[in-house]
Amino acid sequence: MTTENFVVRPMKRSEMDLAITWAATEGWNPGKYDAQSFYQSDESGFFLGELNGEPVGCISAVAYDPHFAVIGFYVVKPQFRGQGLGIKIWKTAMDYLGADRNIGLDGAVAQQDNYKKSGFQIAYNHIRYEAVGGGVVPAGIVDLKTVPFEDLVAYDRQFFPSKRSLFLQHWIEQPESTAFGFLKNGYLAGYGVIRPAHTGFRVGPLFANDEQIAEALFQALLAQNPHAPVFFDVPDANLQAIDLVQRYQLQPVSQTARMYTKEIPNLPIYRIFAVTSVELG
Repeated sequence: MTTENFVVRPMKRSEMDLAITWAATEGWNPGKYDAQSFYQSDESGFFLGELNGEPVGCISAVAYDPHFAVIGFYVVKPQFRGQGLGIKIWKTAMDYLGADRNIGLDGAVAQQDNYKKSGFQIAYNHIRYEAVGGGVVPAGIVDLKTVPFEDLVAYDRQFFPSKRSLFLQHWIEQPESTAFGFLKNGYLAGYGVIRPAHTGFRVGPLFANDEQIAEALFQALLAQNPHAPVFFDVPDANLQAIDLVQRYQLQPVSQTARMYTKEIPNLPIYRIFAVTSVELG
């Protein structure tokens, strides 16, 4: 098949649902309503590859600020692989982000060597664990929407390389989702979000000042959807987080590597019990 008529162009918001569907087909289990939250983060950072007018691949390259960005949603439809289309999509994303930003991504095991060739290095792994919803909400948990939004933004900034106010505003308001906080001495000491995915539910993020607070939020999030499968992407560098999921006998189902082009951001990994998203960091 000739690829002369292959173009990569910016993706429209209405086309984001296609990227979500492809991600689901790949088994990545994206959130059902992630598209709006993601697209609002950088409306120019989503690209669609078309061959003879047919969408065949996509990628996201979200620039949070002049210093940090995240690659995700890198998919080429199976029947169009091996023709060099993917590398053209990849180059478009990398050119958009430029050489000065530190770029992060979560690389599937099969692709990690390719990412290393593009200058990415592994920081640690994210292990996806599966739980079953149920239980009760413990004491000390509050509806995150009752916490002043500026307090949430300031708290979240400790765990992410860039301020992401617009993203958070949409993230905690997703349909059918629940966002909890934990207050200690009147201050936010942890928060977590659970949202519907194509299969079951996904938790992300789960940030907490210590393991006890993380466990309370963990229990509260599980209690929202009895009997449903619930998935957490846990950094293996946080031994307390690994201890928590193992104590509850959660089962690992997949793994990706968090990779960066430049320095590993100086984040308190021991307080990150589940990453926000493997698609956008």
